[in-house]
Amino acid sequence: MPKPVTPRWYVDADTLGLAHILVRARRDVTFCGDDGRRHSKQWTTSPCVIQDTATADDVWIPKVTAAGLAILTRDKHIERRTAEKDAVLTARARMFAITSEEVLDGWGLLEVVVTQWRHVEQAAEKPGPYIYAVTRSGMREISLTS
Repeated sequence: MPKPVTPRWYVDADTLGLAHILVRARRDVTFCGDDGRRHSKQWTTSPCVIQDTATADDVWIPKVTAAGLAILTRDKHIERRTAEKDAVLTARARMFAITSEEVLDGWGLLEVVVTQWRHVEQAAEKPGPYIYAVTRSGMREISLTS
């Protein structure tokens, strides 16, 4: 049996539909509740460090960051969420938040991610902490201290 791939990306529990799409296309994606099994035996990965979708932000953000994972999430109000920004700052996390105003289904979320993927990958090379707002039309860094 092939050696499991080490995940690089964690997809937040708020976007499990997106996670289920991405794990079929990328070997380095994990999500809350992921047991590591995939559609192909060559694509197995380690089980996710977060298994419960009710895990609080101040718990899962440091855990996935300590595991070396960059975070993909959906939160159009992330700029106003002081506690989440504090958790990112404290954990030194690398977070990419889809902030599009419209209601997005799985296809819409995938469209945003795929459209900006090269920029997301490039930004993820930087050490955290940071949060990037990601939309179809671009990315911008969000201040963690305001």
